[in-house]
Amino acid sequence: FSTAIVITEQPVSVSVPVGYSFTLRCRAEGRTSLQYQWFCQQQSVCRQIPGATKQDLPVTAQQTQLYTCRINDLYKNAIFSDWVKVEVHQCVARGLPPQLWRGEPVIVLNPTEQRVEVGKPLQLQCAAMGVPAPSYQWYRNGNLLEHQKKKKLWITHTKVSDSGTYLCCASNSHGEHWTSAVDIHIGSETSPPAEHLQLCHLVFPLATGKIALLVGNNCYQHHPNLMAPVTDVFELSLLLEQLGFQVVSLLD
Repeated sequence: FSTAIVITEQPVSVSVPVGYSFTLRCRAEGRTSLQYQWFCQQQSVCRQIPGATKQDLPVTAQQTQLYTCRINDLYKNAIFSDWVKVEVHQCVARGLPPQLWRGEPVIVLNPTEQRVEVGKPLQLQCAAMGVPAPSYQWYRNGNLLEHQKKKKLWITHTKVSDSGTYLCCASNSHGEHWTSAVDIHIGSETSPPAEHLQLCHLVFPLATGKIALLVGNNCYQHHPNLMAPVTDVFELSLLLEQLGFQVVSLLD
């Protein structure tokens, strides 16, 4: 019976800079001695990690992957740990020396100011590194938004009351870090002054600044979900920001 093995410590997801070294841990108890085997999955391909047969798996972060550990006993009972995500950010060049970092949340993607017509969708994004991986909580005008607890804030049909100042808190056991606050304007398309104002906001940055639009598609109808586009968009956005671009990142 699988209940013959009980996992007492599950591995935890992390969000780390490239080149960062850490350990995934798994602990279990059983009626006999136990054997461990770690697996990783990238872009829907799952493979056994050669030689990864201990409770602890040392990892040097190179690319975003999923991991799980299989535990066997001598009676051929087997149980798998939770799948955990190791999310890797290419941001060492941003002045964060990995050896000085203790796993506290660090914001690597801030939301951007937007103007949206009433009834149209609003999407805000942020991202943070952390060990363990941070949890997220969005706020509008200082008020907690009950159901917005992911990196991506999504409102399918905006109302005028959705206007306001948004920001997100990323937190883990080491502390919390807040994104920058951004103003979101929800207006009616029947209002000429708002239209005119929106047009000015669109035209003048185009005339004077550099704007980059990045689109990363993960979800395809007839193809397994991808993970690389997410990290690619993050990497490119950080690079383009360094080159002086105003970056708009969209996923799916």
